[in-house]
Amino acid sequence: MTDDKDVLRDVWFGRIPTCFTLYQDEITEREAEPYYLLLPRISYLTLVTDKVKKHFQKVMRQEEVSEIWFEYEGTPLKWHYPIGLLFDLHASNTALPWSITVHFKNFPEKDLLHCHSKDVIEAHFMACIKEADALKHKSQVINEMQKKDHKQLWMGLQNDKFEQFWAINRKLMEYSPEESGFRYIPFRIYQATTERPFIQKLFRPIASGGQLHTLGDLLKDVCPSAIAPEDGEQKTQVMIHGIEPMLETPVQWLSEHMSYPDNFLHISIIPRPTD
Repeated sequence: MTDDKDVLRDVWFGRIPTCFTLYQDEITEREAEPYYLLLPRISYLTLVTDKVKKHFQKVMRQEEVSEIWFEYEGTPLKWHYPIGLLFDLHASNTALPWSITVHFKNFPEKDLLHCHSKDVIEAHFMACIKEADALKHKSQVINEMQKKDHKQLWMGLQNDKFEQFWAINRKLMEYSPEESGFRYIPFRIYQATTERPFIQKLFRPIASGGQLHTLGDLLKDVCPSAIAPEDGEQKTQVMIHGIEPMLETPVQWLSEHMSYPDNFLHISIIPRPTD
């Protein structure tokens, strides 16, 4: 892997200033003050919101407290999507801090998976890493690791330890010189304007002629509506980690440097602001 460590650090330490407020219909003993937090883009809501939960539970009757869930402007936020992806998809063109509403009842069964413990998040996270490695290396790298290596990946993410995580994760980002890239790029494309969860298909980083495939090539193949017509204006933005990468960027480089800790490139296609 090419060693652009500054990029890896910038991605890891990306934060979103967020204001949590309790839903107005929740029953409280006294007024609930908003709670402010810097959310790590690369983490998951249910990993980093213990303080939020404690803050609001203090003003509530215990019998009114059931499973916590979060919503932004009427959209329940999926805890199994990374925080940065949720923000890019739903709120990237709004003013900061990001305003999230906290609920303790009426869990939206149709929209959200239950998450009763951090074990559930760990299982989801490791399943994603294994799927990504199956695409990149036929699962050879992850299968050669020991259980303690898997645990170190998880603990690095959970405890926000960049060095601890990347000491193991760099092995998942390597390939032999004769290969010049991964077998397939682990990516998921999310569209803000559709109900479809995401688009995912097999895509090689290197074309049959040996040239590097770019982000533009990937979008043309998988989601052509995200590319501006030659005679028209661009109606959408393509976002990864809160930025709009150039369409000429090789997908191999993006996969190595801009993937989330689950080893997937999570790409948001959102409407371009009109003002």
